[in-house]
Amino acid sequence: MPTPHYGQPRYRAIAEELRERIESGVIPPGALLPAESALTAEFDAARGTVRQAIAALREAGLVATEHGRGTYATPRRHVCGLDEGSETETQQRQVAADAELAALFAVEVGAALVEQQSLTRANGAVGTVVRTYRLLQTER
Repeated sequence: MPTPHYGQPRYRAIAEELRERIESGVIPPGALLPAESALTAEFDAARGTVRQAIAALREAGLVATEHGRGTYATPRRHVCGLDEGSETETQQRQVAADAELAALFAVEVGAALVEQQSLTRANGAVGTVVRTYRLLQTER
């Protein structure tokens, strides 16, 4: 972490840094945040402090946590820098892995994946389309 934030709890400083990464697109919608162990090393903080920071982001609606998947950035309804009328639509569906996705995920072609598509519109015109993929989590 570049500079300490005196007078502010450590978890809030960590949450603020992660919020900036999410809002700037360094961590795009649907992307997983680094693992807790990586964040504790990066910020030189205790695991509980990192968990408090993630909880603050979850409370603000910037991230969501799924058991077995991890914590990921959630799509925003309004995108900074665009007109007030801009919004993001998110759709999710199950797809079969093509050869390229199968190689990336180290699974067989045809394996079940979840595709999440976030489409941002400003004044009715499409601004961005972001597609993310993850393995389908099956219940055991």
